[in-house]
Parts: sequence; structure tokens; C-alpha cells
Amino acid sequence: MALGDLPALPIDINFYNDESWSDFAGREFSVGKYKTKTKATPVSVTDFIESVENETRRADAKTLVKVFKEVTGWKPRMWGPTIIGFGAYHYTYESGHSGSICAVGFSPRKANLVIYAANFPGVEELLARLGKHKGGDKQCLYINKLADVQIDVLKELLKKSLVELRKQWPVTAS
Repeated sequence: MALGDLPALPIDINFYNDESWSDFAGREFSVGKYKTKTKATPVSVTDFIESVENETRRADAKTLVKVFKEVTGWKPRMWGPTIIGFGAYHYTYESGHSGSICAVGFSPRKANLVIYAANFPGVEELLARLGKHKGGDKQCLYINKLADVQIDVLKELLKKSLVELRKQWPVTAS
């Protein structure tokens, strides 16, 4: 399997040195030994959403929880400090490293909403119909506010992402 065929993982690198690096969510990685901090946590999704300072972002997060629940049928769960995830997929790479991360999810960041979903064939066509966004093809999908996008297209994108993810990894409920 080529690297480009793998589903996008919700990882944005922001710091690097010869021994380790961390991403924007505070997850830490080390050279030669992969170590992640993005794991399911017992933190309340409701409490986290209520702590979001921006009123529009907080309202959009509440709406996204409903959208993701409708699409997946799963309850939301916090992954790391800022990702609201639904379901989980369980991976094992050729290197032997294995782990779990949310199957789909989102994070209401200060700058934008970040949607985490696996890449799939035909994603470009859906992104063209989605509305105002950045990324989404082999990377995270960034949305300023839900009013900028077509919710029905976002739902279709999430559904197709889960279908593709299930072809590659075991997927379970949260």
C-alpha cells in the first residue's frame, strides 16, 4: 500500500528537532519510537464544548455533534484535549506500531473548525460542492463556520469516509 493510499491521520506537525516533535494538539512523538498522546479520555464532551470561548464556534460544535451522531449512530468522546471523536479505528503498520484513533471527528479550534475524516476516491467532487473550506483532500478539512458549507454534503463526506476507513482498518463504536 502506498503512503498516498493511507487514510489521513489528524496530525499537524508544529515542532521538530532531531529527537522528538509535537503537534498542535500537544501530542508528542519521538524518533525511532512512535509515542502518541491522542487517546480517548473521560473528559465530558459537553463541558469541553461549553468551554469554547467563541459563541459561533461553540454553537457550530453543538450542531456538529448532532450531525456526526446522525451519520455514525455513535456517541461522541473526547480524544486528547481538543478532538471530539466518534467511533475508533484500530491500525497496525508494517513497522509493528499499532494504536487507535477516532474514526471521524472534529475540533472547534480558535481559528476554524477542523474536520477529521479519511480520504476516499471521489472526495474532490464532494469538496467542490461543500462550500467555503480549505483542505480536505488527503488532509484535515478546515471550515470557518458551518453557515459556509452544505451540511448534506458534509454528511455524505463523513459517510463515504467511514466506508473507506472500514475497508482498511477495523472500526468500532466509541
